[in-house]
Amino acid sequence: MSRIYQLGIEATLDVIGGKWKPLILCNLGHGPLRSGKLKKNLPNVTQKMLTQQLRELENDQIIAREVYNQVPPKVVYSLTEEGKTLRDILVSMSVWGEKRIKQAQSRGEDVSLLRDYDGFIEM
Repeated sequence: MSRIYQLGIEATLDVIGGKWKPLILCNLGHGPLRSGKLKKNLPNVTQKMLTQQLRELENDQIIAREVYNQVPPKVVYSLTEEGKTLRDILVSMSVWGEKRIKQAQSRGEDVSLLRDYDGFIEM
């Protein structure tokens, strides 16, 4: 069955939509990581959800999964060249969100930001 999109942004959201995928990608913007380190960086994600999101990103060729033949098994995730092309989108989303948080704080809302975007800045 063919896919029909109303707007190009739908194709983007098909790949990076949701709560966890952009966070995973920003973490991988620093460089390759093991799933345990990703889980540590995203403490509210369940292992099942993390695994599902990683598989979807791998199927979409946004990340690569490398398995090392050792005991215990070592699996490392990294951005593909296609995944690196999402840099500008993710940085723009981060900048927009940070401005929104600052506006909320200036209105007296109880909102905080733990970390500024920084993963894709290094690329």
